[in-house]
Amino acid sequence: MFNSSFWKGRRILVSGHTGFKGSWLTLWLLSLGAEVWGVSLDPVGEPNLFRSLGFDSEIPKNLPGTLHNHILDICELSTLQEVVELANPEVVFHLAAQPLVRESYKHPLHTWAVNVQGSLHVLEALRFVKHQCAVVMITTDKVYENFEWDYGYRESDRLGGRDPYSASKAAAELAIASWRDSFCGSSQHQTPYLRIASARSGNVIGGGDWAADRIVPDAMRAVAAGQPVSVRSPQATRPWQHVLEPLSGYLILAEKLMADNESHSEAFNFGPSISANRSVQELVEKSFQYWIGTWTDCSISSNPHEAGRLHLQIDKSYHRLGWKPHWPFETTVERTVKWYKKVHEGSRPLDCCLDDLRAYEEVLKSVC
Repeated sequence: MFNSSFWKGRRILVSGHTGFKGSWLTLWLLSLGAEVWGVSLDPVGEPNLFRSLGFDSEIPKNLPGTLHNHILDICELSTLQEVVELANPEVVFHLAAQPLVRESYKHPLHTWAVNVQGSLHVLEALRFVKHQCAVVMITTDKVYENFEWDYGYRESDRLGGRDPYSASKAAAELAIASWRDSFCGSSQHQTPYLRIASARSGNVIGGGDWAADRIVPDAMRAVAAGQPVSVRSPQATRPWQHVLEPLSGYLILAEKLMADNESHSEAFNFGPSISANRSVQELVEKSFQYWIGTWTDCSISSNPHEAGRLHLQIDKSYHRLGWKPHWPFETTVERTVKWYKKVHEGSRPLDCCLDDLRAYEEVLKSVC
């Protein structure tokens, strides 16, 4: 488990803090008493988790941390550098991205610009930090060249990507590794202060994701409206995990980067146990146990290509970081669907998120 006291009063920069994962991470850091500096575009669409939590106005008083919101495009380097100078971060979590596969087919150049050049802008803005700084660059499980294997991908496996999103994230991994090799160290053109790792997580689900073209929010919208859920690829399998699982890994990784001499400045996978690698059909049908609905098969051959099978090996994170997943597939689906159902029935999103967060922290404490 991560060390809660490590985060109290710590200056944290979170890029993409208005997104789904970024909002959950910001909430967790604020609950730990951190000083969070968020840099991101305005949250997309309505509803969205960031505004639902009240983070665009006054921070809820029961959260001990502080939040500084900076709405900006990470592709604008000079503006980003100004905020980094103000924040003077000790830890950086880079989540800002164009995160959707189907959107990447519509806007490939934008996807490449944000996911590759934007990541490099974050690193460039940090190059002149004058104190030790841990940097966790979050990418995706889709960075691997997908051979539709029956076994999981390891951090040492070949990178690749057929669709623009996957390829841009694989390219970002190469750029991050090159940047670390080129500019981190003791030579004249290098900095001794930055410790940079990348984190590759599986398919994250949880309450508060309202993005289009993602199976869980699409399903929850349909069920709430009394309509059948349209499923594009019912037999495709994914490593489903609750959003809090990889976030806990990011926190542990950041602590490790701060504590030792660069031995964790590498790539790490964060995925579920092998039993959570389930088909989209299984995910949807399991969700109906907690909110009754129906589904229809909408798969057609003309759909843009998406991977059929994905699975991550997480041995490295277990042995090197002491991290492992704790919520099985059934718990992940139950807590996710009940979050949406409770909000649909009138509960506050903040209360629902805090309930999940406290439940997960209790699990972490029980296994320590």
